[in-house]
Amino acid sequence: MTKIGSTETSRSALVHPPALPESASLLSQIAADATSLAMRPIHSALPMNRAGVWAGRQLVKSFMTTLGPPLPGTTVVPVRLGQVVGEWVRAPGVQQGTRAVYYVHGSGYVICSARTHRGLASRLSKSTGLPVFVVDYRLAPEHRFPTAADDVEAGYRWLLDCGFAGNDIVIAGDSAGCHLTLDLLLENARTGVQQPAGVAMFSPLLDLTFELAAQQERVRKDPMITSRAARDLVSQYTVGQSDDNPRLRLDIPHGTILPPILVQAGGAEMLSADARELQRIVRAAGGHCELEIWPGQMHVFQALPLLIPEATSALRRVATFLAESLHRSATAVQEVS
Repeated sequence: MTKIGSTETSRSALVHPPALPESASLLSQIAADATSLAMRPIHSALPMNRAGVWAGRQLVKSFMTTLGPPLPGTTVVPVRLGQVVGEWVRAPGVQQGTRAVYYVHGSGYVICSARTHRGLASRLSKSTGLPVFVVDYRLAPEHRFPTAADDVEAGYRWLLDCGFAGNDIVIAGDSAGCHLTLDLLLENARTGVQQPAGVAMFSPLLDLTFELAAQQERVRKDPMITSRAARDLVSQYTVGQSDDNPRLRLDIPHGTILPPILVQAGGAEMLSADARELQRIVRAAGGHCELEIWPGQMHVFQALPLLIPEATSALRRVATFLAESLHRSATAVQEVS
């Protein structure tokens, strides 16, 4: 496993991971089938009122903390500085240094938090050897667009203000957190703020109308939720906004300077369509985007290591990609100086 840590990683130390598996493991297949029978009907039936939102938050919190708990010995340091709220997560043996992962969690702008993603953050910290700052942006329906996007931007600017150079930061995120991450990258490009060295996206949500997801759903039902229910969830954040709002229907102008991006999605999820479209628009704009569709996997499978064996392998591939991104970024800075 490639560990980045706070020291320079040489290119010779970067080992490319093996090819993706040709099919899902038996445990992953059982997990997808069980989720489809148990979770999908509940997620799809929850009403979008105060009680339904509360129930959804409790359900996902229990699911993620049970099947993807933090590693024993993980260090968690809360941060609450004005608009910037979140927590530093460090796996055992990982020290605070000059490099960091900025993590933007997902779940429809409504459900999750830094705490629900603490387990994933601890494993990402272990696989990269880096501290992970998980931004705890404000959720809908209590806080609507553009609150989450503004909070994510504030968290990144705060890291820069803390002394992290852009080329020493990598970003990771999942689901709606990937939409927020792309929005941040576009805002950085527009305003001239330093871009991070690299980005990893898990099961990215790109199309907030869920038209792409609905098309994919007709090919294969998502084990987690229906496209209609997912759109109803996201609409708690976007209510009152036009679908064509440029910070909701994200477009990448040709020539936009973006960091290299790795996208991982599950072959069983409807957002695999968004993942493919994301790669297409990044490449069309002249950017670098690698896409991995993991056979038979469901939404953000990387967060469920006790249920899905492939979760660990996926994070190892992410660690290698982020290490390469940091190496290339550091080399580019040295050549300029």
